[in-house]
Amino acid sequence: MSVYEHIFQPLTVRRMTIPNRIIMPPMGTNFAEVDGSMNDEHITYYEQRAKGGTGLIIVENACVSFPMGSNGTTQLRIDHDKFIPRLYKLTETLHKHGTQAAIQINHAGASAVPDRIGHQPVSASNIPSKSGGAVPRPLEKEEILGIVEDYGKSAKRVVAAGFDAIEIHAGHSYLLNQFLSPIYNKRTDEFGGSYENRARFPRMVIDRIRQEVGPHFPISLRVSADEFVEGGNTLEDILHILEYLDDEVDIFNVSAAVNDTIQYQIDEMNLADGWRSYMAKAVREKFHKTTITTGNVRQPLTAEKILAEGDADLIGMGRGLIADPNWVNKVKDSQEDMLRKCISCNIGCAGHRIALNRPIRCTVNPDLFGGDAYKDRKVKKDVTVVVIGGGTTGLEAACTAAEVGCKTFLIEEKAELGGLAKEISKLPDKKRILDFPEYMEKRAEQLDNLTILTNSRATIALVESLNPDIIVNATGSKPLLPPIEGLHDRIDKENSSIYSIAKLLQYIDEFEAQHLEGKKIAVVGGGAVGLDVVEFFSKRGSDVSMIEMMPAVGAGLDHITKISMMTMLKDYEVDVRTETALTKVEDNSFQIKHQDEEEQMAFDYGFICLGMRPENKEVPELQQYFQANHVEVVNIGDSWGARKIMDGTREGRNILTTLEKIGAFEVPEKKEAIPF
Repeated sequence: MSVYEHIFQPLTVRRMTIPNRIIMPPMGTNFAEVDGSMNDEHITYYEQRAKGGTGLIIVENACVSFPMGSNGTTQLRIDHDKFIPRLYKLTETLHKHGTQAAIQINHAGASAVPDRIGHQPVSASNIPSKSGGAVPRPLEKEEILGIVEDYGKSAKRVVAAGFDAIEIHAGHSYLLNQFLSPIYNKRTDEFGGSYENRARFPRMVIDRIRQEVGPHFPISLRVSADEFVEGGNTLEDILHILEYLDDEVDIFNVSAAVNDTIQYQIDEMNLADGWRSYMAKAVREKFHKTTITTGNVRQPLTAEKILAEGDADLIGMGRGLIADPNWVNKVKDSQEDMLRKCISCNIGCAGHRIALNRPIRCTVNPDLFGGDAYKDRKVKKDVTVVVIGGGTTGLEAACTAAEVGCKTFLIEEKAELGGLAKEISKLPDKKRILDFPEYMEKRAEQLDNLTILTNSRATIALVESLNPDIIVNATGSKPLLPPIEGLHDRIDKENSSIYSIAKLLQYIDEFEAQHLEGKKIAVVGGGAVGLDVVEFFSKRGSDVSMIEMMPAVGAGLDHITKISMMTMLKDYEVDVRTETALTKVEDNSFQIKHQDEEEQMAFDYGFICLGMRPENKEVPELQQYFQANHVEVVNIGDSWGARKIMDGTREGRNILTTLEKIGAFEVPEKKEAIPF
């Protein structure tokens, strides 16, 4: 506990006292109802984070002006009194766990989608909020005054709903940021040009909100302290702008970036823990106000160091608390080794919400609502589960089965557990992924009824000797190698210069030790794996070419990673050949074809990254043999179909459904409804 004395110090802002320094910043979920109201599942999601010890939860942005100010497919709304009751239910629920509750209010401006709002979006000027976005129309002064009033009315509802604080969103390419930023604001009236003029609209919003909430209610302002785009606000600019906004603001939530640099807002995987705390420090030192910093903070020691050194007063942990709602309590109870850390993959959270309009999910946490409640369910009879494959999918299935009381065996052919996730983490920019298999291994070690057999092949004789009731096949996937002339004769052979991703990862240390500057590298395949390989060699000064059959690279990537990778390709001037096929493999060259033109592409090293294929050739035999003996056989994860880690994690937890199917759990008694 003494190691983290700063994390567990309370903090009082006006009349709000936060019990510790870990907060959940606002992060959209797509959990709300279509009408913008909050449902029970949504409340349960936030309650899990309150139960886990989070000091302050800032609920995701709520729309102050509908429909013009809305973003997302199912965004919370606070533009009408009818939304107060459910929000009040939320604050009641959070308060009973000792957590303080705030809510962020917002107008999307040009970030609104025309097809959703039924109108042309509005903004400071006619500049889209992102490359390729809809062209907005500039707001008239009377409309600006109307939106200021919308903010004021919404603030009144925030107080009525029982929140302890309010946050105004003035960053991330939303409306107030569109007035603050010179990349969006080209106005020549009193709302454009100088720092003071660009700050005028947000200043009016702050003053109107203070008028409604009174003198004792904390106001937080979220800003993009550096937009990381040419011509945009820098940290120095924001420090000047905040001089016009500081009065009546109690908390500065110091974020970064705009839509076109979103990888610095929803941090990409390779950014260090707490990398942007220097921005919060600059704001704190100038204005002497409470500051929040965010940015891939996963390690308790990093959070403690930021606080101890005075860089910030509060640590915002959004995706980290999606991954592990019990982060605070685990640190408090000296259970750091059992933290289920976010790996910053951005697939189930930002990827689902921004690009796919789905409700958020999580790669490492298969249940965002139930938490550990499943552990309270225990099997009513002796059940033996045999899991084949010790990757993250197999580990999740084995741990879950053991945690509900099954006698469980995990069989892994290799010497160590972790599977493809552990292998991919050998790439320097993907090292954060290692946190997940390491957590799964530690979780497995604590289960006395889970036996792990490594260096063991899951023969029918071995599996049968364990007397299974359920067999889970999770044998993963292997690189896909199509029948291209010369490929199978050369790839991964001794003294060959042509590698699969598996072979590259095996020799990654040797490659890192080499002088790679100027080496010619050819990568076939423009998906996630191919781009990882391109990134590795490009950052080491190699001359890299990429060959992809489709019209564009990066298919299937989450929104954040795709923007990051497209930026990387541009920055390192990678030679990207789309609509180009590999037709023949030779010792030091690829024969490629674009339309009717063929070409020899010479290289020092060539890499085949054409995706993965399921490794499941034993499954039919297992099914035929054991189903005749009434043993349930299921095939999950990449061995069912090569996909993402998140899919395997969810399917691993679905062992609970298989246990239900065989009648392993007690059937809960039906309770009679109590008449009102």
